Amino acid sequence: MPLFSFEGKSPMVHPEAWIAPTASLIGDVVVEARASVWYGVVVRADFGRVVIREGANVQDNSVIHVGEYGCEVGVGATIGHLCMVHGCTIGAEAIVGNGATVLDGAHVGARTMVAAGAVVTPGTRVPDEVMAVGAPAKRFLPVSESARLFVEHNPAIYQELARRHRDGTAEVS
Repeated sequence: MPLFSFEGKSPMVHPEAWIAPTASLIGDVVVEARASVWYGVVVRADFGRVVIREGANVQDNSVIHVGEYGCEVGVGATIGHLCMVHGCTIGAEAIVGNGATVLDGAHVGARTMVAAGAVVTPGTRVPDEVMAVGAPAKRFLPVSESARLFVEHNPAIYQELARRHRDGTAEVS
């Protein structure tokens, strides 16, 4: 797995976390226990710290970067495929849907879903347990019961999938 120091700051990865061999972590990055960072992800912490909390997952080809603000992905949160997460806070067990963007100073609440393709603009505060919809995301809808179940079960599903990848993936020559 490509880990790079930047100006003396190196990524810290908990031994129980899983980082895909094609993910890149640069600078002041912290990845906690049972978190997973998937194939093609870039986490670049050159302006501030990026923390990926326990049990969170950052899925394929997403980018996390910081500007003026640090960036935190909450406990059990999911960053879907092809997301841009920049200098913001993602709450515990929140889900950022595929292709969504969350920008500087935004705060996504706990157990909130950011719809696929949505754009959470700088400084926006998305409440807990809603679905943020639109580009820009200005509509906050109640989370359905089926979506709530998905939010509750997704962290365990991805922790188990990360274990399977750690144990069952091998480079083919």
